[in-house]
Amino acid sequence: MIDQQRYPRRSSASDRRPLRVGVQLPEVERDVRWPELLDLARRAEDVGLDSVWVGDHLLYRFADGSTRGPWEAWSLLAALAASTSRVTLGPLVACTAFRNPAMLAKEATTIDEISGGRFVLGLGAGWNPVEFAAFGLPFDHRIARFEEAFTIIRSLLRDGAVDFAGQYFSARDCELVPRGPTPGGPALMIGSIGPRMLAATAPHVDAWNAWFADTGNTPDGAAAAAGPLATALTAAGRASDEVVRTVAVLLQLPGGAGRTMGDTSESQQVRPLAGPPEELAAGLRAYADAGITEVQLVLDPITADSIEALRPVLAALDA
Repeated sequence: MIDQQRYPRRSSASDRRPLRVGVQLPEVERDVRWPELLDLARRAEDVGLDSVWVGDHLLYRFADGSTRGPWEAWSLLAALAASTSRVTLGPLVACTAFRNPAMLAKEATTIDEISGGRFVLGLGAGWNPVEFAAFGLPFDHRIARFEEAFTIIRSLLRDGAVDFAGQYFSARDCELVPRGPTPGGPALMIGSIGPRMLAATAPHVDAWNAWFADTGNTPDGAAAAAGPLATALTAAGRASDEVVRTVAVLLQLPGGAGRTMGDTSESQQVRPLAGPPEELAAGLRAYADAGITEVQLVLDPITADSIEALRPVLAALDA
């Protein structure tokens, strides 16, 4: 079984809550400055949410010629770690191609220290060629590059040292000192439904995540999307319940008219979860019934009022 303290399976706000509920902060919906991001994170903590997540992207270009970009994820996470006290924090998910993998492990253990052990390291290979090209990052062999980066990252976080020389990355006689407060390093989460990515990570990760486009934004879709994970865990000799299942859920609240996101592909056009608080709570409870341990809410709109509107939803969920 996984270390129960590494990835929490129960809500930090309510003993009765059937699953953990987090929120993703704004990315490129509009120009959101640090004071508002801080306010949103603190409101999330105050209303009783369990986690706060930030996207890890650099630049988007849209069909009309406009461009948008979010703030740098790791700087935000460090600031949020120092400005909150209870919620779990993490990238949803960090692209291993954006940073040297040994430095990424160093950043992760530092934020784990700042947060007092409230950090989860979500990892993925990236998908947006625009930002790779604009920032001079190679887009070829993304999965092979991820596999090497993952070996370095998880070895440093779990063991404190690695001596690795690959085709794309190397970390020779590298040590991670000092170590953060979480024994064995912060929880590792893989954000992928791809068989090769899951095969590479299933022996080691504590949690799994799927975006709402991969689940159709439904509990049944979430259960189906987790199927390849179960296959990979079996192949790795691990029990199915050793890895926590998490999914992003698109949730529409009053004033929502469609959330602007970097990925404009047809797969993102799903029906949001919507309705009065009791109906929203029932919809979230259905994810728990489908075997999901945590949902990361992608709110439309993502505003202070929307965070506050979750208070009765959480109360109904906890009842």
